[in-house]
Amino acid sequence: MNITATGGAEADAPHDASHGHAKGPLWKLAAGAVGIVFGDIGTSPIYAFRETFSGRHLLAPDLLHVYGVLSLIFWSMMIIVTLKYVTIIMRADNKGEGGSLALLALINRSTSGKKRWTGGIVLLGVFACALFYGDSMITPAISVLSAVEGLTTVQASFAPFVIPVSIGILVGLFWIQSRGTARVGLMFGPVMVLYFITIAVLGVMHILDHPAVIMASINPLNAFYFFAQDPFRAFVAMGSVVLAVTGAEALYADMGHFGRNPIKIAWIYFVLPALLLNYMGQAAMLLSLPASEAIETVKNPFFYLAPEFLRLPLVLLATAATIIASQAVISGAFSVTQQAIQLGFMPRLRIAHTSESAAGQIYIPVINWALMIMVIILVLTFRSSSNLAAAYGIAVTGAMMIDTVLIAVVLLTMWKWNRYVVAGLLLLFATVDLGYLSANLLKVPQGGWFPLLVGAIAFTLLTTWAKGRQLMIDRMQEASLPMEIFIKSAASSAARVPGTAVFMTSSGTGVPHALLHNLKHNKVLHQRVILLTVRIEDVPYVPDEKRVESQEYGQGFYRLKLRYGFMEEINVPEVLSNLKACGPVCKMMDTSFFLARQTLIASARPGMAIWREKLFAWMLRNAESAMEFFKLPTNRVIELGSQLEI
Repeated sequence: MNITATGGAEADAPHDASHGHAKGPLWKLAAGAVGIVFGDIGTSPIYAFRETFSGRHLLAPDLLHVYGVLSLIFWSMMIIVTLKYVTIIMRADNKGEGGSLALLALINRSTSGKKRWTGGIVLLGVFACALFYGDSMITPAISVLSAVEGLTTVQASFAPFVIPVSIGILVGLFWIQSRGTARVGLMFGPVMVLYFITIAVLGVMHILDHPAVIMASINPLNAFYFFAQDPFRAFVAMGSVVLAVTGAEALYADMGHFGRNPIKIAWIYFVLPALLLNYMGQAAMLLSLPASEAIETVKNPFFYLAPEFLRLPLVLLATAATIIASQAVISGAFSVTQQAIQLGFMPRLRIAHTSESAAGQIYIPVINWALMIMVIILVLTFRSSSNLAAAYGIAVTGAMMIDTVLIAVVLLTMWKWNRYVVAGLLLLFATVDLGYLSANLLKVPQGGWFPLLVGAIAFTLLTTWAKGRQLMIDRMQEASLPMEIFIKSAASSAARVPGTAVFMTSSGTGVPHALLHNLKHNKVLHQRVILLTVRIEDVPYVPDEKRVESQEYGQGFYRLKLRYGFMEEINVPEVLSNLKACGPVCKMMDTSFFLARQTLIASARPGMAIWREKLFAWMLRNAESAMEFFKLPTNRVIELGSQLEI
């Protein structure tokens, strides 16, 4: 299977393109990144340490286990987040954009036709995208639930209100998406900065009681001692320790908003120290308490860091932080969906822009409400963040493993790094990723099946649409008539009427079916006929000077190709109204747009299984109209239907 978008510029060396990035001073961009990018990984201290010790496999909060877990967390953050994502993967931006699909498009652009295994890389990238949807359902549920559960540390009698309050917050969050979050988003940065400062201060307060935790976290031997003396529990604990680095992939996925440097600076100099200080503080607090008290405290150590009179404000601040983290995941789901649509992996969906100034702020209703329904079902089914933790992690570790494979292709084929250096890095990353993935596979019966199921369904839909779309184009081209022959045989004899006819076609050659049907039934041709194809490139943005490519056949016939990046909004009338390459400027009141609407008939012809053909036909029927997707004027569109076997 190949990506259906066409190739663009040649693969570049690592760079930090800034097209589409927010503008401003570096410190301001870094502060903005704190509010948008680090919500997921920033709220991990609320539940990561707790789940490692008081989850389904209890772990005694003694010196061996606390030091071992602390060392695992420290080195996981160093290897996975700092080295793998911040230092290496974030250099592999696709003209400034990040994320699995952007990386996949970058690889496809540089290796297409050169490597036999490109198809396998495409499938891996698509599966990483599919896993993201499972993660985007669990993250809001576990984040908000874990924060609201902090109410029980203030007053045990608040326990019955945890689920209703959590659902109320989540419903409200999804409800406001259609109105846009620009105004609320202005508060994200300050709130998250306050949150990180608060958790760092709380950590330092307890580190002073047991300062040895600082060196214990840095010393990797503590992790080795943990595995040497208690190997099974250490392996199982990795399934919860990985919760400390969930959200690492968001640093790369959200790179298009701020650029690499602001995110890198915010992580190294602010977010990472704050997180480490908090984890060290939780460890120090547990080791400073009597064993019996530590066992109770480890059930929610994050909130017990605060004095009793500050616990409620901490719960409120943590809840605000988890709402921001959830918002970032929801926005990420919208962005990934838009990329998947543009790259040809999903059918057209209605996309609304919620901000006139920020092009990246979009709203996709069907994704929003589907996420909300699934998140509420998760909350009502699992009923606690501890239960949800069993479902969390496997999608993240799977995506991290796939990212390692994708970056290996980049290092070897695009950047041409030294093979020994690449081998050493990949061995390190693969060892860590496989360790965490294996530990999380133990959680499949307890809930890990959920993101795998969601990922499998999403993967099936994505690949079915891409394959079916390619089959449909191939079948249509089989019966295609060369344009030159058509003009000679039909254009000279058909009656011509005033105006412009624009025939939308997915093929850059041959006569569109809609044109043939129009001539067959209406017996006329317009004075000017434009065959228009929209191509999505493997880059996020296409410069205006490269937007249009035109070809004149004579006798009033033109072929027009419009090129867009996978992050751009398509507006055909806007381009046509400023176009001078096809004769006089198009006036919308004199222009008719002809669209072909195919009714698919499943057949036994080679290509796809019958059930996948029927699934593709259902997806095609429910896709958004091309009229709305291309912003065509509603009163100037004519649809011509036909049947097609695939």
